[in-house]
Amino acid sequence: MTPPSDPQVLEVVDRYRTCEFATLTRSGVPITWPTAVLYRSDGTFLITTSIALPQKAYNIRRDDRVALLFSEPTGSGMAGAPQVLVQGRARCPDEIVTDVAGAPEYWRRLHERQPFNHVYSRNVVTRRLFDWYYMRLLITVTPTAWITRPPLPAGPATVFTGVPDGVSARALAELAAYPSAVLATRTDDGMPSLQRARVTGPGAAGRLRLDVPPDESLREGPASLLAHGHDERLWSLRSVVVTGELIATDVWTFQPERVVDGAGAVGPFALVREIRRLRRAAAGYLEKRSLPRPDVAWNGIRALGNGVRAAGTEPRPEPAAGRPSSP
Repeated sequence: MTPPSDPQVLEVVDRYRTCEFATLTRSGVPITWPTAVLYRSDGTFLITTSIALPQKAYNIRRDDRVALLFSEPTGSGMAGAPQVLVQGRARCPDEIVTDVAGAPEYWRRLHERQPFNHVYSRNVVTRRLFDWYYMRLLITVTPTAWITRPPLPAGPATVFTGVPDGVSARALAELAAYPSAVLATRTDDGMPSLQRARVTGPGAAGRLRLDVPPDESLREGPASLLAHGHDERLWSLRSVVVTGELIATDVWTFQPERVVDGAGAVGPFALVREIRRLRRAAAGYLEKRSLPRPDVAWNGIRALGNGVRAAGTEPRPEPAAGRPSSP
């Protein structure tokens, strides 16, 4: 598809540190995660995911319909820019790439924008603990539609009066920690669609009330909400995903069904547990395919990091340690 000619749209795509990336679960629920992305000269997008976090790949191999939303400007130096929605088709070969030479511009940009990456290859200990981070599956998205929307206007704070119990209470508490969330739905043709919305408070029957800008394509049905944030160096990453049902009443409401644990600051013991969990997940991916643990091309990773630091494009100082992340 012909890319948009508006230079501001392309600037958003190029300068935003993360985008919200939606795939479809086995049951058809659009679910969204923040991720780093590279828009390439051939008009496709490159996204990668570690084999320790393969759910995006599994979803794409079942159903290739995806969507990307650029709506989080932190670190971009842009203000008041439009939201940019890209819908398309994705492919993710079952080939594990462990050499940054396979996607040098992607990794160069990630090392520039998230300088903590170099810690993973710093020494023998960190290389052993974090080798899964560099065992990547490459996702290529070919756009079929580009849509721009105004930025989400300012709105009121979330109301907590009459907070429901159970899943709805937890969902409201988690989502209210963010100024807005990304609502993932499906259009009439089944494609995922994304837009910014606000959770304004509890509604009837355990639902959450939403403030959603007018959108003629919005439909009731399976949906999810993603709230996330990061600082200007792609650190202090935190997120929460809530899956459920979008329902139209006098206003749009959301019935939470499940809160998916997100990422955030953790203590040292929880950090150790998280690293072990990710290592086990990577081992499980390999075991399922009867594959040996691949060697990571550490020399290439260090050379790329050294080149970024020598060029002076890596921001300083380093952030404090926290939960490992794979944007």
